[in-house]
Amino acid sequence: MIKTDALIIGAGPTGLFTAHQLKLIGLNCEIVDNLDKIGGQCIELYPDKPIYDIPAVPECTGEELTKNLINQLKPFDIKFHLSERVEEVKKDDVNWIVKTSNGKIFSTPNVIIAGGVGSFEPRKFPVKECEKFENKSVFYSVNDKKIFEGKTVAIFGGGDSALDWAVELSKNSKVNLIHRREEFRGAQATVNKVHALVKEGKINLFTKYQMTSVKGNGLLESIDIKNDDEEKKNIKADYVLGFFGLIMQLGPIANWGLNLNKKTIEVDTEKFETNQKGIYAVGDICSYPGKLRLILSGFHEGALAARACFKLARPNEKYRFEFTTTSSSLLKRLGKKE
Repeated sequence: MIKTDALIIGAGPTGLFTAHQLKLIGLNCEIVDNLDKIGGQCIELYPDKPIYDIPAVPECTGEELTKNLINQLKPFDIKFHLSERVEEVKKDDVNWIVKTSNGKIFSTPNVIIAGGVGSFEPRKFPVKECEKFENKSVFYSVNDKKIFEGKTVAIFGGGDSALDWAVELSKNSKVNLIHRREEFRGAQATVNKVHALVKEGKINLFTKYQMTSVKGNGLLESIDIKNDDEEKKNIKADYVLGFFGLIMQLGPIANWGLNLNKKTIEVDTEKFETNQKGIYAVGDICSYPGKLRLILSGFHEGALAARACFKLARPNEKYRFEFTTTSSSLLKRLGKKE
């Protein structure tokens, strides 16, 4: 059995920063993630996608953000348990006993769920023929944007991912953006940028259209789209990208006795604690009035949850808030000289 002050479920950006905050105040922690790599959705879904809403960082990719967060953890000895799915959480006196799919057992007073949206998979095209081109010419995320350089790319969707990638890939590719509605769901600034690129001829926009078929012999050659008036078009395409959101599954979390709101976990805004004492939820998976699903919000939530863990992990000690700029003990933990 592995004993620790806190167990973090999820190795995405919020989980990584929460670990940093725990170690900064002198608590031990370990991280479990069902993916085989550190980074969560940032690495799994958009490693190359530009991110613009990290404070003091004008632009970075999901991969760059993950690397910086890992570098931030270097002064600390964080143990990661990857490809491990948490299957069971039960109370044993004052501690939680957590069991994983690979048989590991943890004993901890604090469990922090930072698992993004839970288990997820992308919503896919309803067109059956897309399956034979999947992961060759048809993709639902971008792992290497270089493969699209100089190619013709058809992007489907009306949210932030579709719009962001349309803008990004238009720099080096011919982009056709197809959406089933006139209105877009993405950030207005990005919508404005897309319309500007359409006027410049760098993006071809087709609204009120949906895919009806794909064509190609081995390699994708073109796609057929149809609008609400039954007008059909055939468009050349080397690659197709579909961004229709994710199908979210909570998995075993649904059986842990937590207050669930649809597929998120309700928390307070003081400690980000759930209805179960010692279990916290931070990042996209938690909900509360005024919740913003931003990475920076997850950082704030993780910082408060980490400090709430101190009381249960060190019941005989009093937590004293300190600034890293002035505290010699915090600087020492960071491996810095005064």
